[in-house]
Amino acid sequence: MPHKLRKIRKKRGSRTQGYGRVGQHRKSGSKGRRKVGRHKHGWSYVLRYEPDYFKKKRLKSRINKSDIRIINLKELEELAFQRVAGKEKEILDLEKMGYDKLLGTGKLSLPVIVKVSACSQRARERIEAAGGKVLTSHS
Repeated sequence: MPHKLRKIRKKRGSRTQGYGRVGQHRKSGSKGRRKVGRHKHGWSYVLRYEPDYFKKKRLKSRINKSDIRIINLKELEELAFQRVAGKEKEILDLEKMGYDKLLGTGKLSLPVIVKVSACSQRARERIEAAGGKVLTSHS
């Protein structure tokens, strides 16, 4: 209501401003649209009914990175010692073993041929420096 003679303007200066006894309008609470006390007296409500209330809202990547199984070069070396010990030109198929990506942490001393769906640049360089080869679906 934009006019200047609203009820509250008319009643200013009176003791109760149109609500009868003083106590009738006191302690009537808030309007209920606010979510006050979520870190204080409303904390049990948050835990019970809105557990995600204080979590940050951020963009999520399209790929869930916890679903990607990775292997590092140091684990690959252990696999290579077990599998390729006396054989020449044995291909380590990491896709069949359940790995999705090869990362370059660690050192590799054996020349191995590795088949994997994804490989980091450092892992590829270290395998080729040891005399091996990487076969990926991308290359």
